[in-house]
Formats: sequence, C-alpha cells, structure tokens
Amino acid sequence: MLPSKKVYLLLLLAVFIAIPLAILFGVGVSISLILLFDGIVLGLMAIDGLMTRRNRVDVTRKLEPRLSIGRDNPVLLSVKSSSANAIIQVCDRYPSNFNVSKPVLRAVVPANSTKELTYTVHPKERGEFNWGDIQVRQLGAWGFAWDDWKIPQTLKTKVYPDLVGLRSLSVRLTLQSSGTIRQLRQKGIGTEFAELRNYRTGDDLRLVDWKATARRLGANGNATPLVRVLEPEHEQTLLILLDRGRLMTSQVSGLQRFDWGLNATLSLALAGLNRGDRVGVGVFDRQIHTWIPPERGQQHLNRLIDRLTPIQPVLLESDYLSAVTKVVQQQTRRCLVVIITDIVDVTASGELLTALSRLAPRYLPFCVTLRDRKVDDLANTFTKNITGSYERAVALDLLAQRKVAFAQLKQKGVLVLDAPADGITEQLVDRYLLIKARNQL
Repeated sequence: MLPSKKVYLLLLLAVFIAIPLAILFGVGVSISLILLFDGIVLGLMAIDGLMTRRNRVDVTRKLEPRLSIGRDNPVLLSVKSSSANAIIQVCDRYPSNFNVSKPVLRAVVPANSTKELTYTVHPKERGEFNWGDIQVRQLGAWGFAWDDWKIPQTLKTKVYPDLVGLRSLSVRLTLQSSGTIRQLRQKGIGTEFAELRNYRTGDDLRLVDWKATARRLGANGNATPLVRVLEPEHEQTLLILLDRGRLMTSQVSGLQRFDWGLNATLSLALAGLNRGDRVGVGVFDRQIHTWIPPERGQQHLNRLIDRLTPIQPVLLESDYLSAVTKVVQQQTRRCLVVIITDIVDVTASGELLTALSRLAPRYLPFCVTLRDRKVDDLANTFTKNITGSYERAVALDLLAQRKVAFAQLKQKGVLVLDAPADGITEQLVDRYLLIKARNQL
C-alpha cells in the first residue's frame, strides 16, 4: 500500500494550518488537532487500500512466441476490472536490453469490463530472454491509497531474425507472381515456354510462332499472329555464403552487421524458394561453421530459420577461399553464389577477390557488402572543426578504397551490390529478381 498525492497534500496542509491553530488555541491544542487530523487521513488511506485489495484488477500478457530483431514487436496487456472503476498503472518486466515504447502504462478501466493496453518492444539481439512479473498499482475509490502488487507472468521468449520483414516480402512476391502488381518491363527474355498469346505492338518478331499462327489461320481464318511467352528458367540453384567473421561484429544502425546480413540471407532465400530455385546456405569464418545443402520448398525456409537463428558472429578473420572451396566441392553445376560480407580497403579485400575469381566463369559470383551510413554521412558533412575534418578525410578514403575494390571485382566478372546495411534486403531481393528476369544464370 502506497499513499497517493492526495494524502501528501493533506498532510502538508496540516503543517501550514498548525501555526494559525497555535495562535488561536495554543500550542498543545494545536498539536492535538494536527495529530488527530493526520490520524484520520492515514486511517482513511488504510481503509481505502484494504477496500482496493478486494477489487483488484486482473492483468494478462499476450505476445508473439517469436519476436523479430530490429522491429517494434507489439505486447498486449489485457486488464479486467471487477465491480468498480479502476485507475491503474502497469509496469511490465520486459527484458532489460529491450527498448520499449512505454515503460509505464496508465489507464482507467470501467467496472465489469476489459481493456487492452498495448506497447512495443524493440530487441537488438537474437536469443532467448526472460520476462518477469507484471507490477500493478491501483488507486483506491477514495483516492487516498495505491494498492501495489505483482502478478506472476514469468515466461521465456525467443528473438528471431526479421520475421516481420519475411512475411511482408512473402506477400509481395506472391502478388508479383499472381500478376496483381504491375511489374516494370525488364530487359532480356526467359528460356521456358509459358503460353501463346496474340501479338501486341512492340513484341519481338523473333518470338512469333508462325506454325501456330498458320494452324489458327487454317482453322478459323483469324490472321492475328501468335507470340510465344517465355519465362525465366526455374529450378536453378542459389547458394548464399554469410560471413560471420570480425568485420560482421560491428554495430551498424542499431544492430550488428551480421544481423543485417542474416536478415538479407533469409529474405533472399525466401525469394529464391518462391521462384522455384534450390537454396543452400553456408555460414563461415576461418572455416565453414554451418552448411545447409540446397533444397526447395517452404519447409526448407523454416529449417533455414531454425538453423541460422542461434548463430552469432565471432572475432575471427574470415577465410573466403575456404568458403569458396566448399562451394566448388559441393556444387558441380553452375549456380548463383552470393557472398554477404563487408570490405574495408583494397588490401583487406585481396583474398575476397582471389576467392571470387575462382568462381568465375563456371559459377555466377555475386558480392554483397553492407555499408555503414555513418561513413557516408561523415564523408558528405563539411566542417571547420579539425577533428571533424580528419574524420571526413578518413571516411572519404574508405569510400574511395571500396570503389577501387569493387572495380576490381567487376573486372573479374563478379556482380556487386554495395548498400547501407539497414537497406540491403530490399535491394538484394530486387537484384536477384532482375538476374532471374535477364536469365544471367
């Protein structure tokens, strides 16, 4: 039981009226009256608190069993009031390393009703986390006391990669496949026959099926040419190599660079499985840490999520040649090999260049690097401060060296994508879909 503001104000009022009472009735009478007044206030507080205990609200917590890292995950607190209106304050004991939108929730719950309170948590790490009890304070009907107690609601929850983003991407890919989203017309044609349709202005004359047109002309006299519609080839192989070495341990835009890479890996895997490809994933540092052979189907995505979620980056230098050697040994047919990593300078990227050069031209190598927006901001910020000038010079030098490294990769036939870590996923998926549309495999 805790006193409310009303109790403190009344007790403070007694202090102010003590002097006038002492002048009018004497010191002894004044003290007696003040003590009597304080006793009445405290007695009312005690009675108010005891009455509130009999009408405590009931609070239950509801949240997803799997939370998404780097996302605002909603948490629902359901508050049920009994026979009287309830003024409450609720503090949920969420994991200490989560960011939270509202640490304390306040509400008025009408009698004999249920009210839902919502707040969000923003995890920055993957793993299993403990939730504590729910701390509740309820104001008495007279407003003299807060009844303070805990509701046991301990549980464990797991933080996964960006599942929210995966669900959104899945809807987007499904809509694109069904044709409800108008896609941009891309260069190049597919290799698999899909259907025949009437010729339209602008169609490639090389795709006109003259035999089918002649049969239609002979059947009903309709001379409209028929055109073969070709789609990109399905059932190809996509291999994703995710670096978990030293460069992937740094914090970028609130998350470790590895977490951004893991989100991109799962999104790319989802896009590949959606397009009918066989998808395999390897996670490496000095050696291959985890190898998941290429398969197809929605169940394979669930296996990828379960296998990859517990993996954490380590402070070890990555061995790109070892990762590429694993690909060469396991995959004999041509496939798209995507390496998700980062580049610091030309010297440090030498081994990466050597490894990717080994893949071309038998495979189609694709180097994806996760850039830090802070480096871009520093490079584009003009300042007269000496320290700021040095920082800008270093940032400009790093960006220049990255450009040189990427130019060397492109000369070796390696596809390159360099984008901010927190925006890499969407660009990577779009680039993959473009590769499929252009039939570069």
